[in-house]
Amino acid sequence: MIGFVNLFKAAGPTSAQALARVRRIYCVYADDRRLSAGHLGTLDPQASGVLPVAVGKATRLIPLLTDQRKSYAFTLVVGRSTATHDAHGETLESAAVPVDWSHRLERALGRFIGRISQTPPMYSAAHHRGRRLYDLAREGQCVEPKPRTITIYGLRLLGIEHPSIARLRLACSEGTYVRSLCRDLGAAIGVPAHMGALVREASGQFVASEALTLDEIAHDPHRALVAPEHVLALPTIVLTLRESSDFRAGRIVPLPQGATARHVFVRDETRALVGIGEARGALLAPRKVFS
Repeated sequence: MIGFVNLFKAAGPTSAQALARVRRIYCVYADDRRLSAGHLGTLDPQASGVLPVAVGKATRLIPLLTDQRKSYAFTLVVGRSTATHDAHGETLESAAVPVDWSHRLERALGRFIGRISQTPPMYSAAHHRGRRLYDLAREGQCVEPKPRTITIYGLRLLGIEHPSIARLRLACSEGTYVRSLCRDLGAAIGVPAHMGALVREASGQFVASEALTLDEIAHDPHRALVAPEHVLALPTIVLTLRESSDFRAGRIVPLPQGATARHVFVRDETRALVGIGEARGALLAPRKVFS
């Protein structure tokens, strides 16, 4: 089995719990308890939205997915900062909300567009010397997370829905923490702040309008499975029976004429997906092989 699932994760379960549920659904569907599955980017437990999942041999295609941009809608709550930078954390600081805070926010947004440095939250899946930051935080250890370079493609104020709550929309690179962005936005306008609600609207080419709930996936696993060709923008070539046999065995084969891309989907004469090939001059080398 090979394919991707556009899961709409509800608020509450962790990404690992949602992934385990999807895997169980397809283990039953394929009658294969060893079936693998992996998600394309962690989503916080309190967040909802798009959580793409690779099923079966599609897990081997994850490194080839170059479009890892994310889009979010979220709320910024000013007047209180927390240890986790969201509404569930212990309060670190409280302050009165200035009357002009929303105008300050609008003026500050432009400073966050482009390539910026961001420090991950202590309660996050980022690593520090081989360990997850949230594991260190739960043990009471306090370390200085290493800043990382991220890219903010767009950050827009959608409106003010409460005297201390703003709604925003964000387009960003992978590795961006919206909770850290909320912390930094508060610092930029001189008011402690944290993230309220968070919805991931898109992850790469997976969008919320096409995402399915766990119940919908369980009801029709076949319909929920997206073919790799619809996710990876690669051309397809067809090999002869002998060439496809050599390709499956890991041997380099002649590259058919007309294949101009570096990477291609490879199918045999029956149109079964054999794997991913890499063009090397006039030859085609196996990059990923599916038995």
